[in-house]
Amino acid sequence: MSVIMLKIGGSVLTDKQKSSTARPDQIDRIAAEIGDSIDSKKLVLIHGAGSFGHHQALEYGLKAGLSQANIKGVWPTHHAVNILNSMIIDALYRHGVYAVPVHPLSSCVLKNGRIEHICLEVVEELLAAGIVPVLHGDVAADLRKGIDIISGDQIITALAKGLKADQVGVGTNVDGVHAKDFNTIEDISPANICKVKETLIGSRGVDVTGGMYGKIMELMDLASYGIPSLVFNAEKPGNVSEFLQGTCKGTLIHGD
Repeated sequence: MSVIMLKIGGSVLTDKQKSSTARPDQIDRIAAEIGDSIDSKKLVLIHGAGSFGHHQALEYGLKAGLSQANIKGVWPTHHAVNILNSMIIDALYRHGVYAVPVHPLSSCVLKNGRIEHICLEVVEELLAAGIVPVLHGDVAADLRKGIDIISGDQIITALAKGLKADQVGVGTNVDGVHAKDFNTIEDISPANICKVKETLIGSRGVDVTGGMYGKIMELMDLASYGIPSLVFNAEKPGNVSEFLQGTCKGTLIHGD
């Protein structure tokens, strides 16, 4: 089964400076581009939580693990992300894309903040049925810490490995990976990753999952399995369609 993995960052879908604030025009445009370009492709969509989750996770200190002091923050954090997830699925339906949520809270187990298990069977069955699974950054059970935050970047890497994805894209609000001089780095590989680490610009707004640096490290891990990925600007109209058609420009991350 040929599978495309697409992750849209929370910075594109939400205003990360304001708690639980969506960008409905962007959500609708991206859903429309997916609807226009998906055809019979097998697509797994993952979205960042953006301001729907990062603020709550920070407020309750969930990255520190579960305690009696922060246990009350598990539901508000998941609920916030679920609201955004529902907005995205509603928009996909409006544009003829049959999608359903697959919540990491009930399909993933972490160990020290890293995915120990993710339920591939659910995703595989949905894809085989012609349904688009939509996953997202979330709070999830952790075997060591009790609870932790799982990023959409970690999810896309785990699923791409498990599904042996043919095409992987990470849509952000910039044209690719930017150095400090704001020029786009055209490709990242083991040959230049050390230099890239020194020049990466951090993400704007509240982010408890590692920002651009975290994205690159996840995608470099994926590249080591022979699966390249493209970081591109999903905020630019037409780019999501171009990615699905294999013609989009951005930063290619590969293992060669």
